[in-house]
Amino acid sequence: MTKGLIAGVLALLIAHTAHAADQLRMAVTTSFHNSGLAEVLLPEIASDLDIEVQLLVVGTGQALRLGRAGDVDAILVHSRAAEEAFVAEGYGTHRREIMYNDFVFVGPSGDPAGIAEAETAADALCDIAASEAAFVSRGDDSGTHKKELALWQDAGLDAESFGPWYRAVGAGMGAALNTASGLDAYILSDRASWLNFGNKGDLALLFAGDPVLFNQYAYLPVDPARHPHVKADLTAKLEGWLSSERAQVLINGYMIDGETLFVFNAE
Repeated sequence: MTKGLIAGVLALLIAHTAHAADQLRMAVTTSFHNSGLAEVLLPEIASDLDIEVQLLVVGTGQALRLGRAGDVDAILVHSRAAEEAFVAEGYGTHRREIMYNDFVFVGPSGDPAGIAEAETAADALCDIAASEAAFVSRGDDSGTHKKELALWQDAGLDAESFGPWYRAVGAGMGAALNTASGLDAYILSDRASWLNFGNKGDLALLFAGDPVLFNQYAYLPVDPARHPHVKADLTAKLEGWLSSERAQVLINGYMIDGETLFVFNAE
């Protein structure tokens, strides 16, 4: 190889490196990832901002722990009380609401516990517990798991006292849905993950619509005062994009079988 050719190749490599996308690490919930929305948003973020967003897909509890350790630059999760504590403790600069959907109860299409006739989420859970029909819990400290435990508590029931009909699997949303499908069991899911789930088997959406099942997703930048190495400039750019009209069109336009999975509500 001639010196001129070597110089040309080096120049191309340097130019490519100079134009390589900036990288940002963001912890996101398994429910967000399982919905398929990430596959829509990430290429557009890369195109618009020249930022490569590297996702760490975990439950909300683990996402917050990664933020506390400074292992990510930002998080996108759905458990408001835990998020507000994260900010109050000085690990996040603020909490920015981005979009919402809702939780739904899924179960065997034959509905042995009769939850399709329930008036409230609490009634549905009481029906499941009374019938001791198989129920799969995420059991992983995720936002969905935290919500499920809160719903049992609101129904006056203690999940720790349940018998073998209650199965905590310690897994993400997709794996938990697969377990429920295999066992013909009831499960609490976010609507987006359920709609994008390909192994429904005999499962069906049986109960939804109670306002208590509202499911808000929020973006939290990790505080650079706590972890100076985090990329605050990139998290600010990403937040601006996620709260923009561009993101609104993509989020509201993301559908499966004609049904919207998320509703944009950033201010």
